[in-house]
Amino acid sequence: MIRAFLAIDLPESYRAGLSAVQDYLKQSRADVRWVPVGNIHLTLKFFGDIAEDQVEAITQAATGVAQAAAPFTLGVQGVGAFPGPKSPRVIWLGLNGQTDILAQLVQDLEQAFAPLGFPPENRKFVPHLTLGRVRSSRGREDLARALQLINIPSFPDFNVHGLVLYQSILKPQGAEYHKLKYYLLS
Repeated sequence: MIRAFLAIDLPESYRAGLSAVQDYLKQSRADVRWVPVGNIHLTLKFFGDIAEDQVEAITQAATGVAQAAAPFTLGVQGVGAFPGPKSPRVIWLGLNGQTDILAQLVQDLEQAFAPLGFPPENRKFVPHLTLGRVRSSRGREDLARALQLINIPSFPDFNVHGLVLYQSILKPQGAEYHKLKYYLLS
């Protein structure tokens, strides 16, 4: 079994800005497990644990959707938390740009994966980049204040040319991601 997910990679140029945002929020001393900057991506579909022989079916479905989709542009807009800034569980950066095209791509992927035994998500797709996950209430008020006061650095828009199927290997020091497949948008 492998733990897998489909994602969009971010440009290398985003790393400094992502680090700056995390560094500012870390000053709150909140109990947050921060995502390593190199692991931050836009998740499109989390498959969970799958058999290795399912990778081929996922690849066929993802390739079909990717070949029917054109490249598009995304950018960063704002910082926030799920379910909300006063009781944050997930800290994120929001995305803007051609999010209507992104939403259609996600819907097409959900429809393509459903016959393979991966039902569509029950909740609406909200494009975001997960920066960290809150582990306890320690420092929560300071974190909420930091979320309100932060000045987001400028992130240039980026073009999305493909999708990546990742394997996630859980280790004591955090998840390690390995690229399994790349699907080029037409």
